[in-house]
Amino acid sequence: MATADSLTSGVFELIWSAGPVAKFVLGVLLLFSIVSWALIVEKWWQLRRVRRQTLGFVKIFREGRRPSMVHAAARKFRESPLAALYSAAYAEISGIPDAGEPVVDDADEGLSSERLEAVHRAMRRAAGIEVAALERYLPFLATTASAAPFIGLFGTVFGIMSAFHGIGTQGSASLAVVAPGISEALEATAAGLGAAIPAVMGYNYLVNQVRHWATEMDGFILDLLNILSRPMPRLARPAKDGV
Repeated sequence: MATADSLTSGVFELIWSAGPVAKFVLGVLLLFSIVSWALIVEKWWQLRRVRRQTLGFVKIFREGRRPSMVHAAARKFRESPLAALYSAAYAEISGIPDAGEPVVDDADEGLSSERLEAVHRAMRRAAGIEVAALERYLPFLATTASAAPFIGLFGTVFGIMSAFHGIGTQGSASLAVVAPGISEALEATAAGLGAAIPAVMGYNYLVNQVRHWATEMDGFILDLLNILSRPMPRLARPAKDGV
C-alpha cells in the first residue's frame, strides 16, 4: 500500500511540476476523458431502457389485441423504437396522429398498395428519427478516439523539445537535466492513450448496438407491412423472436 501511495503521490507531483503547455494538454485530455466516460455510461443506460421497453411492447404486440389497445400500450413505451414504428403506422392509417381507429381494423381486405406505401414511408421516417436518437453524441466518442492520441503526441513532442532545450541551456545531458522534459512527454503520451482507448471501445460497442436496433426496426417494418397487406381485421400479430 505504501508503494502504491508513493507512486500516486509521485504522479501528482510530476503533473503539478509540469510546464504550462503540458498542463494545458493534460487538462484537455482530462476533459475529453470525463465527457467520454459520461457519454458511455449515459448511452449504456439508454440502451438498457430501450431493450427493456421493447421487450414489454413486444409482449403486448404478440398478444394480438385490438390496434387501439396496442397503440395505447406503445405510447407508454416511448423509448422503444419498435413502439415508435407501430405508433407511426397507426397514425398514418387512422389519418389522425395519436387518435382514432385504423381503417383496416374492420376491413375485410388488406390495405391498398398506395396506403401500404404511405405507411412504409411513415415508418421509415420514424425509424430514421429513432436511429438518430440512438446515435446522438456518438460522434464525440469517435472524435476523442481519433484526436486524443494526437493531442497527447503534441505534448510528447513538446516535452522532448523541452528536454533538448535543457541540454542546450545546461550544457549537460545528465538525468537531472533531461528528466523533467522526458517525464512531461511520457505523461502526455499516457494521457492521450488513456482518453482514446475507452472512447474507441465504447464507440465500437455502441455503434454495434445501434446497428442491431436498426436491423430490428427493418425487420419489424417488413413484418408489419406484410400484416397490413393481408385480409386480416387486426393490425397486430406476434412479432418474431429475438428482439
